[in-house]
Amino acid sequence: MKLRLTSKSWSSVRIKQARRALKYLLLVILAGWFAISGAIPGQAAVDPQPFQEIRGVWMTSNDSDILRDRPKVQEAVSQLGRLNFNTIYPVVWNSGYALYPSAVAQLAGIQPFIHRGLQGQDILRELSEIAHQQNLLVIPWFEFGFMAPPTSELALNHPNWLTQKRDGSQTWISAAGEVVWLNPFHPEVQKLITDLVLEVITQYNIDGIQFDDHLSLPNEFGYDPYTISLYRQQMNASPPANPQDPTWMRWRANQITAFVKKLNKAIKEKQPNAIFSVSPNPYHLAYNTYLQDWINWVKQDLVDELIVQVYRPDLNSFLSEIVRPEIQDVRKKIPTGVGILTGLRNRPVPMQHIQAKVQAARQQGLGMSFFFFESLWDDAPEPIQERKSNFEVLFNQPATRSVNSVTSSVSSENSPPSTN
Repeated sequence: MKLRLTSKSWSSVRIKQARRALKYLLLVILAGWFAISGAIPGQAAVDPQPFQEIRGVWMTSNDSDILRDRPKVQEAVSQLGRLNFNTIYPVVWNSGYALYPSAVAQLAGIQPFIHRGLQGQDILRELSEIAHQQNLLVIPWFEFGFMAPPTSELALNHPNWLTQKRDGSQTWISAAGEVVWLNPFHPEVQKLITDLVLEVITQYNIDGIQFDDHLSLPNEFGYDPYTISLYRQQMNASPPANPQDPTWMRWRANQITAFVKKLNKAIKEKQPNAIFSVSPNPYHLAYNTYLQDWINWVKQDLVDELIVQVYRPDLNSFLSEIVRPEIQDVRKKIPTGVGILTGLRNRPVPMQHIQAKVQAARQQGLGMSFFFFESLWDDAPEPIQERKSNFEVLFNQPATRSVNSVTSSVSSENSPPSTN
């Protein structure tokens, strides 16, 4: 069917176009205002950052071979160094697989998924070497946490490790598609995650590790036989039918916190200077939906760095999250930033939006990490050089973060076993 525009409908189209153009013009003006004054209209200035500004980026394995291809990763790291970034978060645990040669994963019956680069290199080892040459911290990212696809070897080989909803169902729809959840209260699950983390910490010359919003459990889950038995032992009652019952939620959140405490202790015993980084959702969503009590984690000194994912489509909703008092409290204690979306495969983000959010974060004394590398400038609505020039303006001065002494204490004799 052909679209026929009358004079009235054509006028309507012109009005919509004008409104869209005006919206982007206002964002440009606002970003320019931030860049000149460093101020957010209507917001009181906060104290300067007590820590060096986080300027990070996540490197994923989805729809990309950058991490696997030696020339591409060398160029990527060189670009980040030139543009005064200071932290890389490369994925190492995704879809139930370790993305490096992992003896721990193999013992769990998980065969390597992506364990070598296209040139046969150990991806994480090579990345850390060239990143440190550019004064970039490397903090491997355990993206999937307790989550796994239902068809993964991890889920199929260990069905007793999975938790479930009250109706007995085990799957959940996430941004990554249909998944199941490993039971975060099960000792064998806790051992797997801990062993994977310690393997990375001890075998690689890296600066810490990071978990995100999947070091958690959606509040519908926890009705598996193991957890029900554990709750009855500790609470002398059966779990409430309502998954959002406050006592039931608090008990499960506390169990996750207890694991985070044990994990932190295990890491610090191996590498005292390793950064334990967490990138959760804003607290009201993190706790109420995912039982992730990151405020308590920070209070108990279990977290060394916090990057709150604030992937909001507009500046007002972004601001409403970053001015929350819990974020301001945390930033005075540990390095704190916000996750800023630079684009997805089918959802490009204009540079004006990114600039405005960076300046808004700075006004609140916060650093930032971008999701994800490919959308910084390669998969973007503006030309590559224009995007790079804009980041060069945003980060026109270096902000070098100290490379921990842990990075010099890993010997070559600790290299992971070769797998072909």
